[in-house]
Amino acid sequence: MPARRWLPPPLAERARAFVAGGLTPAEPRPAATVILLRDAGSGLEAYVLRRRSSMAFAAGMHAFPGGSVDSRDVADEGIAWSGLDPAGWAARLGTDEGSARGYVCAAVRETFEEAGVLLAEPNVAVDDPDWEADRQALVDRRLALSELFARRGLAIRSDLLVPWAHWITPRFEPRRYDTWFFAAALPEGQQARDVSGEADHADWIRPPAAVAAADSGEVAMLPPTRVVLEQLASYDSVGAVVEAAAGRAIETIMPGWVDDGEAVRALLPGDPGYPGDDRR
Repeated sequence: MPARRWLPPPLAERARAFVAGGLTPAEPRPAATVILLRDAGSGLEAYVLRRRSSMAFAAGMHAFPGGSVDSRDVADEGIAWSGLDPAGWAARLGTDEGSARGYVCAAVRETFEEAGVLLAEPNVAVDDPDWEADRQALVDRRLALSELFARRGLAIRSDLLVPWAHWITPRFEPRRYDTWFFAAALPEGQQARDVSGEADHADWIRPPAAVAAADSGEVAMLPPTRVVLEQLASYDSVGAVVEAAAGRAIETIMPGWVDDGEAVRALLPGDPGYPGDDRR
């Protein structure tokens, strides 16, 4: 098993405690992650953040912008849509309409909160002080996405989003998420910015280079991030990713693990022995 699959000691001990029967699995929280993509001279690039070492979840890990679905993301029935509507998204994600609206609205909101990029129709420049005040109000939960869009006369630009993967956090982890990963084209004229406060570094990187950095141990990544980047490494443009996503069959993945006595290693579907020590 590759060394990159080793769990950090705190997580390894928690996995062992879970197998020993001392822990009750937490309920996964709905979440959305956005793989922000752009075409560059060197090829396809993805926007990746390195989470601060002080973060409670995935500290020090490289990840894409994203976060939990807020209750207002689900309840915002009045928000305008451009592109596939919530009913269409419900069919695409295999869930109910409210949940689908929550996932997509959370994806749009988190992309704006963490990268300063707004997936909206019409496409607008969002780098002046007034927009920054609105972004911060979203972060602080003083403003709902639907309120912002209504006041600004905007609609969710859902045609820029395509579902790419669906992951659920392993059962031993204290914080668990039921996460849809969406690929999204960077809107023309907008720039991604490190504004989240949750990261200490952010950059555009070619997926093959990111995978090589993870394999060499230069950077740390959770399995979903690395797997997604490995999948994207075979595409040379945003258009190619969007085209592939249109007919892509998405299976839900929940990593397993195995304890060999010296280390605990993550297992993914297709690995020998999956799901390992978590037979349930």
